[in-house]
Amino acid sequence: MMSAKMDDRIDLPTEMPIFPLPSALLLPGGQLPLNIFEPRYLVMVDDALGQPERLIGMVQPMEEQGGLFGIGCAGRISYFQETEDGRYMIALNGVCRFRLHGHDLTENGYRLAQVDWSEFAKDLEEVQQSIADRERMFTVMRRYFAARGFDADWDQIEQSEDEQILNTLAMVCPFEVAEKQALLEADGMARRADLLIAMMEMALHEDNGGNDARH
Repeated sequence: MMSAKMDDRIDLPTEMPIFPLPSALLLPGGQLPLNIFEPRYLVMVDDALGQPERLIGMVQPMEEQGGLFGIGCAGRISYFQETEDGRYMIALNGVCRFRLHGHDLTENGYRLAQVDWSEFAKDLEEVQQSIADRERMFTVMRRYFAARGFDADWDQIEQSEDEQILNTLAMVCPFEVAEKQALLEADGMARRADLLIAMMEMALHEDNGGNDARH
């Protein structure tokens, strides 16, 4: 495959397999576990493992319009295990977002996409970022988790890095497909944090029948 050199460490291919999956959000720096069982995607994983980059692009299908969203995130296969019944359990580590320019079906039935990384070079930079209003984030998180009945180790969460908290929240919270896409496309951690807070507050507001009084 041809590749586009983004920095001195990583060669990113201009073509790679993509896995369309609704509500499965992968962000740069995040980790996404996947259970692969369809024959075409088993072959896709085999083919990805045969490439030095071991990359698979995660893209969400559009719910109503059909087709795929134009921006996805590539993940490097960091864990692989074959089960006794022939499934693959894998984990993808988020590397960089990409813009989808087109895709073709391979003879094995999975999509091979033509992608461009140039808009998202910052995803590869190791820059420490922080949440501007961490206290507000945690206040909303606690209310949201309580309303959903989610268990959480708050001591461990509070000791985690801000980027890890944001990535985990964005990936595991049961947001709609369009909301997940907005989080993926957010320009920077501050914008992603603002969106997350707004989405959790909106969900709480709707849970309360639109009468979310503040005290």
